[in-house]
Amino acid sequence: MKLSQLAIFYTASLIVFSGCTPALSPKGSSHLDSNSTKSLDGETSSKDADLVDTTLQRIELTKNGIFADMKSIAFEYKNITDPRVEGVYVYKMSADNEDTGEYYDTIDNRFATHYVDRNIEPDHTYRYYFKTFNKEHESLPSELYTVSSLPVLESVSWIHSVEGMPQTAKIIWRPHTNLKVVSYIVERKTLEKDEWEEIAEVKGRLNAEYIDKDLKNNYIYNYRVRVKTYDGIVSKPSQEVRVITKPLPKSIMNLTASKNLPKVIELTWEKADDKDLGLYHLYRSSSADGRMELIAKLHNNHFTDKIGEDGKQYFYKVSVVDDDGLESTLQKIALQGSTLPIPKAPAVTKAKFINGRVELAWKDMEGRAKTYNIIKKYRKGWLDSFEDEITDIKGTTFSDSNLESEITYHYQIIAIDENGLKSKPSVEIEIKIPKLLELEDAPDVSLEKANENNTKMQVQKNIEVKEQKLPVKEVIVPIENIDISEM
Repeated sequence: MKLSQLAIFYTASLIVFSGCTPALSPKGSSHLDSNSTKSLDGETSSKDADLVDTTLQRIELTKNGIFADMKSIAFEYKNITDPRVEGVYVYKMSADNEDTGEYYDTIDNRFATHYVDRNIEPDHTYRYYFKTFNKEHESLPSELYTVSSLPVLESVSWIHSVEGMPQTAKIIWRPHTNLKVVSYIVERKTLEKDEWEEIAEVKGRLNAEYIDKDLKNNYIYNYRVRVKTYDGIVSKPSQEVRVITKPLPKSIMNLTASKNLPKVIELTWEKADDKDLGLYHLYRSSSADGRMELIAKLHNNHFTDKIGEDGKQYFYKVSVVDDDGLESTLQKIALQGSTLPIPKAPAVTKAKFINGRVELAWKDMEGRAKTYNIIKKYRKGWLDSFEDEITDIKGTTFSDSNLESEITYHYQIIAIDENGLKSKPSVEIEIKIPKLLELEDAPDVSLEKANENNTKMQVQKNIEVKEQKLPVKEVIVPIENIDISEM
């Protein structure tokens, strides 16, 4: 009865002097304070004397009774043979703590011989001691055991980078020898960032590479690796390695596009000097700022674009593609090319009917024409119409004596260049032939196109007229003795 009263009194004293610390042991003797001190050699104050039973079996570790890891510390102690013992109190403190210890845990089975503390930081030192207890008493404390947890694992001993890959970096390392390792944590940092970023966790101790994709071209990346154990321990970082991704191929130089070839556009550019050149990509658009369409993949630095139309223009850009599929940047401004347009229509400078002949003269507006064709149209009666084409005229004049009286003739001239391209017909010239009996005495007639409204214009006899640019299908009515010549 007296012992019970003392125990209650001691518990109340601990609550008063130690604040709100809970009574973790049945006796409330799990903490020490200024009014109740205990030493590890078994000496106690008179106030705690009744709680200590010096005859209770004390905890004694086995010969190799301490096992330390990075995140746990284990103890093995000898069997408790004292039947009065019900369990064991565990006291723990950090190495720099000057106190004699705090209650930490309870082993509530006297038959247990092992204890594992998993609340451990790597590379830290702790101190422990133990007490056995029963319902009314505690034993003297065990010896004080100082234990250091293992330091954090070193990372992989060797790491290497593979660079010069397209938008990709490859990291390889030597597998860790510690069998507890279950994965590798890959971290990355760029020159633009100060902090490392975890980008991947590679599962499996024997896996020894990581490929980082979708990177910037010609860009620097730094990598390092940490190992992770099955119990969640993450090692120190490995040595850093650097990767520079492959740059894009250089843009092509000196792109040219023809403008003087019939129905085709010839493109050439300077040959790229990339060692791993794969192809050239040729793009085309119908406008300078239009959407570029890939029209050809080429091994050579030239291309003939077969258009099949005259005077058709397109806009071009060319890129270089290497063996890894990296494509150079395109030119900022597209290059214009065009097929050769048809020649300009000749300008009629003279149309004269004299001495039973129609005399025609004209001017080449570009200097491209090599030959000319003349279209001759006329009608006999109301229903019969005829059209003749006189070809391969070498000069710029023509005399037509194949005429009939009282027939109106229409003439147009077409220019043909060395490529066989034909111009549009010139303005139409209309000449009416007088009656056959009057041909010998018929006056000279000179003809020229009128304006767009088909108006008529009379020109006085033997007056020279400057060349005029007149719309197609306009007619000048013949007047006697007309001579239209270039001034």
